[in-house]
Amino acid sequence: MAGPFCLAAPPVTPGLQNANGARMLNLNGITVRLGGRTILDRASAALPPGSRVGLIGRNGTGKSTLVRVIARQLEADEGAAEMPRGSRLGYIAQEAPSGTATPFDTVLEADTERATLMVASETETDPDKLGDIYERLIAIDAYTAPARAATILKGLGFDEEMQGRPLDSFSGGWKMRVALAALLFSAPDVLLLDEPSNHLDLEAVMWLEDFLKSYRATILLVSHERDFLNNVVDHILHLQGGKVTLYVGGYDSFERQRAERMAQLAAAKANQDVQRAKLQDYIARNSARASTAKQAQSRQKMLAKMQPIAELANDPSLSFDFPDPDELRPPLITLDMATVGYAETPILKRLNLRLDPDDRVALLGRNGNGKTTLARLLAAQLAPMDGEMNASGKMRVGYFTQYQVEELDATDTPLEHMTRTMRGASPAAVRAQLGRFGFSGDKATTLVGKLSGGERARLALALITRDAPHMLILDEPTNHLDVDAREALVQALNGYKGAVVLVSHDRHMLEMTADRLVLVDQGTAREFDGTLDDYIAFVLSGDSKPAESKPANKADRKASAAYKEAEKARKKLIREAEAETAKLTAELTEIDRAMFDPSTATPALAKLTMSDLMKRRAALQDQLEAAETRWMEASEALEAA
Repeated sequence: MAGPFCLAAPPVTPGLQNANGARMLNLNGITVRLGGRTILDRASAALPPGSRVGLIGRNGTGKSTLVRVIARQLEADEGAAEMPRGSRLGYIAQEAPSGTATPFDTVLEADTERATLMVASETETDPDKLGDIYERLIAIDAYTAPARAATILKGLGFDEEMQGRPLDSFSGGWKMRVALAALLFSAPDVLLLDEPSNHLDLEAVMWLEDFLKSYRATILLVSHERDFLNNVVDHILHLQGGKVTLYVGGYDSFERQRAERMAQLAAAKANQDVQRAKLQDYIARNSARASTAKQAQSRQKMLAKMQPIAELANDPSLSFDFPDPDELRPPLITLDMATVGYAETPILKRLNLRLDPDDRVALLGRNGNGKTTLARLLAAQLAPMDGEMNASGKMRVGYFTQYQVEELDATDTPLEHMTRTMRGASPAAVRAQLGRFGFSGDKATTLVGKLSGGERARLALALITRDAPHMLILDEPTNHLDVDAREALVQALNGYKGAVVLVSHDRHMLEMTADRLVLVDQGTAREFDGTLDDYIAFVLSGDSKPAESKPANKADRKASAAYKEAEKARKKLIREAEAETAKLTAELTEIDRAMFDPSTATPALAKLTMSDLMKRRAALQDQLEAAETRWMEASEALEAA
């Protein structure tokens, strides 16, 4: 059986404890080289004692590598992570626990000291030693351990019956939940969590968030979920270019600080480019003259010593651009007392649902309640066992699941995958669809086996949208995407003209994308009458089902329906304004780059004079201000309503 482990820190310098004796974690000049490439380059930071730190960075920057060094699963080429003597560090091993033991027993056994003492209390005969054992059992709160273990397992989705089943009866995802429960139960002094929400549903993520907020030791957490980071951590450790920088505050605070730093960096680079151009011009004009040769040589040395400032280049891995479908009259799909399931076993009954071309629907409910079953029904992968399902005959559906990412052929390229999928399409059309998702140039002919998880997810999205579907059904689309890529996906979905049905544990994505909530629970699916915040409060309250508010009469029902329609329209205006704002901001950035450094301009902008660029910039700025005004007005109207 494998799972979480705790280890004690070796002796280190006494400076790792503050005046109050609190535990600290220091990263001292950690360098790691893998395959001839430097992943971490003298990464150094001192994490405050008792802090909750979010470790973030783009995919492939080395976050998991750093966590493995701290957990002593990987030896650094230089430097080390240091903790005070006697500190216990907790980390989940990559292999999930297995065997005939139950989740409940597995979690209890994670506290090895308690397990050892409990055995000793049954076998020890020396009264003095037995007294010491009982005293220690009381000190570590050993007798409340079963209740604590059950509470943690319940929070992560295990009901009483599931807690008593053998581990081998669960899928890999549920086994990883057991490993997480065991780690939390063991309560180490330094808790390392590497994307703990990847195997969790929204409900379990909210419970974990609540648990970690009250955790009294140091936490280092790798996560790509904006809301999770905002609500849990009090510091952000940003990994970029092999270096780490520690910021105070949650993710939004980090973004503000990083935006300021990027603006300063852009201004400094523009300044430096102007200075460099002046030096180069002087050298070119004066090197040949004897009277000015020395000054030219001096400036040549100055130019050679000038350290280039990193350019804020556009990142193709942030490219999501869903093709807009042709218009269809509503509704796209209606379910009337439909039943759906597998073989002879119904999973969901009494389904009544209508989806229109501009709908944005989030499916809520714990894993195992039937969200994927409903998604497969809407995607026409399952037929109703009873009742009726009516769908527009011309409707095209794009259905994304993690299985599609895993089933991509590692020996083929994105170009070969798309050519097969778009059989009969011209090479230009195939390339254009790949380009929408950042696969242009050499990236289109890179083997899938060499792509990152995020790149494979983008390829799967490119494949399912090749025919401009009228409805996108996305089942956990963010699992392999970092924070920036998730934000780019949100912007792309908000600019997409078709309907969206979304299953996700990423709260930020749900809040920014969905305007209808459907709860899949207790063998059916129904509209959730409330906001996402209301749903979170319902989950954390532990109620078996949400309170139902039924309009008292026909007039109230009519008013309620009118309000929901108005709310939906306002949210649509907000989405459209956000998408336009993002588009205009990107265009302004391109123009600014062309003005500051013409060598980086796109071919279209490179043809324009400085005067034309300034005119276009002014026009775009006016459009941006108008879009921001529309967004503000719609947001205020929604808030007032």
